[in-house]
Amino acid sequence: MDDSDVPVLIVGAGPTGLALACDLARRGVGCRIVDRAPVLPSGSRGKSVQPRTLEVLDDLGVLDEVRAYGGPVLPYRAYDRDRVLGVWPSARQRAATAQVPYPNVLMVAQERVEDALRKRLARHGVRVRFGTELLTFAADDEGVTATLADRSTVEQVRARYLVAADGGRSVVRKQLEIPFEGVTYDSQHITVADVEADGLDRAHCHVWPRAAEGTIALYPLPAGRSFQLTADGDLGDRADSLRDAFAQRTDSMGIQLREVSWMSTYRVVIRAAQRFRAGRVFLAGDAAHVYPPAGGQGMNAGIQDAYNLGWKLARVLAGAPSSLLDTYEAERVPIAARTLETVSELYHRSLLGDPKGRTDPPDSGQLAVSYRGGPLALDHRGRASGLRAGDRAPDAPCHDRRGKAVRLFDVFRGPQTTVLAFGSRYAQSGTAADELHADSAAVRVVVRPGDSAPGTAIVDTHGHAHRAYDITADTVVAVRPDGHIGMICEHAALADVYRHLEALGCGDAGSGCAEPGPRP
Repeated sequence: MDDSDVPVLIVGAGPTGLALACDLARRGVGCRIVDRAPVLPSGSRGKSVQPRTLEVLDDLGVLDEVRAYGGPVLPYRAYDRDRVLGVWPSARQRAATAQVPYPNVLMVAQERVEDALRKRLARHGVRVRFGTELLTFAADDEGVTATLADRSTVEQVRARYLVAADGGRSVVRKQLEIPFEGVTYDSQHITVADVEADGLDRAHCHVWPRAAEGTIALYPLPAGRSFQLTADGDLGDRADSLRDAFAQRTDSMGIQLREVSWMSTYRVVIRAAQRFRAGRVFLAGDAAHVYPPAGGQGMNAGIQDAYNLGWKLARVLAGAPSSLLDTYEAERVPIAARTLETVSELYHRSLLGDPKGRTDPPDSGQLAVSYRGGPLALDHRGRASGLRAGDRAPDAPCHDRRGKAVRLFDVFRGPQTTVLAFGSRYAQSGTAADELHADSAAVRVVVRPGDSAPGTAIVDTHGHAHRAYDITADTVVAVRPDGHIGMICEHAALADVYRHLEALGCGDAGSGCAEPGPRP
C-alpha cells in the first residue's frame, strides 16, 4: 500500500479526527489524516472535557497528559458592573467511586487535548498533514477517490472509507448535499479570546450577565496565566476593540486586559445532519452536529462519535459484515438529537441572563449516554430494571489471580470485545465460556466473588463488579470495544453469545477482531 492508497482517509484534524486516527492506528488500521489549516491551530477554543470523554482518553492512553494541563471547574462570581451579585458553584463536585473513576468535568484548553492526541498518533507512526485541502471526492461501491491539494501539489488518494471531521462548514457534507437541519442565529455572535488580565483572582470564573451590551466573562485557564474571555456580540478582530468592550461592560473595576494572544468570533448555530453516513463516507463531530456554547458538549460529542465509529471501521476492514457500519448512524443520530435539545435549552437560559446556562453539563457528563434498544443491544434478563445492554460498562476494582489490583477498565483497554462471565457455571474448565474463548477472538474473563482466581479469572474481592453489573444469577456480559455493553444474558445459551459476537464482528472464526490483549 503506497501513500495514495489507504483504508481510511480522515479530513479534519481537530479532536474528532485525531481521536479517530488514534483509535484506528492502535488497531493496526492504516489511515491518513489531513487538515486545510496551514499550521497547528492556536487558541483555547473548547475548554470542558466531560467525565465520559475522560474515560475515552484513558483508553486511548492520553489521559495523564491531558490532566496535567487541566483543573476543576471553578465557582462563579457574578457582577453587575462593579457590584458583586454573588458566588455559586458551577457544578457539584462528585467523589470518585468504584464505578465512575472520573466523575467531574475537567477544565482544559482544547489545544492541549489536541496536542496530546497528536503526540499519541505520532507514536503510532501517523502524522497530520497540515495545509492540505480536500477539493472533491467521488465514492463508488469499492471506495472513495479524493482529490487533495497543498501549496505545491494536487494528488488523488484512493481510500476504502472517508470520514469527514472537517467542522460545521464541512466541505464533505455540502458535496453530499446532506441537509443540515436546525437554526443559525445570524444576529447572535460569540467572541472568544485568550487574554491575560490583572486585578482578578484565578479561583473563580468571573461573569457580568447584566451588561446592557451583552454578557461577558473571564474563565481562568489551568496550567498558565491566561483567561478565556467570552462575550456576546461581534467585538471585531482587534485587541483594542476587545479591551474597550470589556471596560464598557464591567466599568473596568481596576481590571486590565493585557496580552490578547488569540481571538475569534462565530455565529450561534444549532444544527445536526439528517444523516451521518452516505455509503462509504461518514460525518463526525461538528461536520455532523453543531451545538451552541452551552454545556461543553461540542468537543466531547465529536470524540464520542470517533470512539463509536473507529472499532466498527476496523472490524469491517478486517472482514466483518459491512452492515456493522450501519449501526454508527443508528446509534449516534438519536444521541445528537437529544443533546441538541438539551443544550439549546441551556443556551436560551443564558440569553435570559442565567450565566450558568452556558456551562452546566447535561446528561451527567455523558455517562448516561446509552444505546439501549439499538441494533447491537441484546438483553436477556429476567427483569427490566438495572444495568441494560447499550449502557456504558461501569468500572470496578478487582484483583487478578496473583492478588494484584486490576480495574475492569484495565481489562477492557484495547481493541477487543471483552466477555465477562459471572457465576459458578462459568468458573470451571470445559464450560461454555471456555468453548467461547476458544472459538472467537473476544477476550473472556471469569469474574468470581471468591478469594482465588485460577486461569483467566479475576476476583471481585469486594463485590464491586457484581453490584455494578447488577448480577443476581449466572450472567454473561459482552463489553464492546467502545466501553458500551453489547449483551447481557442470564443463564446464557452459547448460541445467543455466538450470535451477538458475530454481530459485533467476532464470529466463530473471530473475523474482524484484533488478537486478544494481555489477560489480567
